[in-house]
Amino acid sequence: MIKILIADDQDLIRESLKIVLDLNKDMEVIGTAENGRTVLELVAKNLPDVILMDVRMPEMDGVLCTKAVKEKYPAVKIIILTTFDDDEYVFYALKYGASGYLLKGCSVQELTAAIHTVMGGGSILNQGAINKVVKLFNQLAQANITMELDGRRVDELNRTEKNIASLVGRGLSNKEIAEKLYLSEGTIRNALSSALSKLNLRDRTQLAIWAVQTGLNTMRT
Repeated sequence: MIKILIADDQDLIRESLKIVLDLNKDMEVIGTAENGRTVLELVAKNLPDVILMDVRMPEMDGVLCTKAVKEKYPAVKIIILTTFDDDEYVFYALKYGASGYLLKGCSVQELTAAIHTVMGGGSILNQGAINKVVKLFNQLAQANITMELDGRRVDELNRTEKNIASLVGRGLSNKEIAEKLYLSEGTIRNALSSALSKLNLRDRTQLAIWAVQTGLNTMRT
C-alpha cells in the first residue's frame, strides 16, 4: 500500500485529490495539510511514501518544506503540484530533492502514473520541466543559484555514463534510454547509479539539472 500525504492550502483541491486517490486499491491517503508546518508534523507522526506538495502555501511554502522533509526523511518521494507561472518554485523544489512536478488539473491517470513512477525510483521530469530549468538557468545564473559543481566534471564519466546522463537531461526514461543505446535496462540502471556516485548527486533529477547546466544534454548520442 502506497501511503500518500496531500499538501495544499485549498480545501477543495485537498479533498478532491483524496477522493480520487483513495479509489486506487494500492493507495491510501494518510493525511492532508494546508501548510508546510503541518506537513512536517504529519510526516513525523505517520511517515508517508509520497507527498503531493503544493508550492504556494502559508506559514511554510512547498519549497522550504521539500528541503526540510528531504533533509530528515530522504526516502520520502515528493511530487510538486504547480501552475504554469511557478517556474522558480519548480527549480528550487527540484534542487532540494523533489522527484518532479505535475501541473494542477492533470488527469487522474497522469497523477496515479506519476505516483507509481516515483515509487519505482523514477522522476517526473519531462521536456516541459527541462525547458523550465533551462529558462531559469539563463535568467538566474548571475544570482548564483545553480547547483555547485564542486569538480563534477564531464570527463569523470565514461562514454556510456555520458550518453545516459545526456539522455536523462532530455527527459528520457530508463526504458527509452535502453532502446536508444541498444542496452538492457539493467545496464542503464547500473551505469546511472555509477554516474550519480561519481558526481556525488542524489538522484536522476539532480543529474538532469546537472546535464542541462553543463550542456551535456545537447551532446549527440
